[in-house]
Amino acid sequence: MMMDGKGIIVVFGFVALLIVGALWAFPQYRVYSQRLKGEAALRESEYSKKVAIEEAKAKLDSASLLAQAEVERAKGVAQANEIIGQSLQDNEAYLRYLWIQGLQDGTSETIYVPTEANLPILEATRR
Repeated sequence: MMMDGKGIIVVFGFVALLIVGALWAFPQYRVYSQRLKGEAALRESEYSKKVAIEEAKAKLDSASLLAQAEVERAKGVAQANEIIGQSLQDNEAYLRYLWIQGLQDGTSETIYVPTEANLPILEATRR
């Protein structure tokens, strides 16, 4: 089956049209593809930014709550110290009793105070 001259021209025209269309479409596709990649990167960076902001807010809330807890704990310690201080005020006999009990129980501590020669006072008399 032979084609006449008109058929060959139509086939070459069709092939030429396909080549021209591909040469036009390929750069358009690259631009479209790059735009999609850019939009994806932008959305990813926006999402990462939002995640970082939420993490920072969570840390701030946590720090704030920890600070409030520490303030409440300090208030409790201050109240306890005040109560203990008031109960021991002008109560030397009780303090002396606690000291003697500590000596008898063996739970008291010996405190060494360094001197000029870096020897504790209690040890200086032993040498």
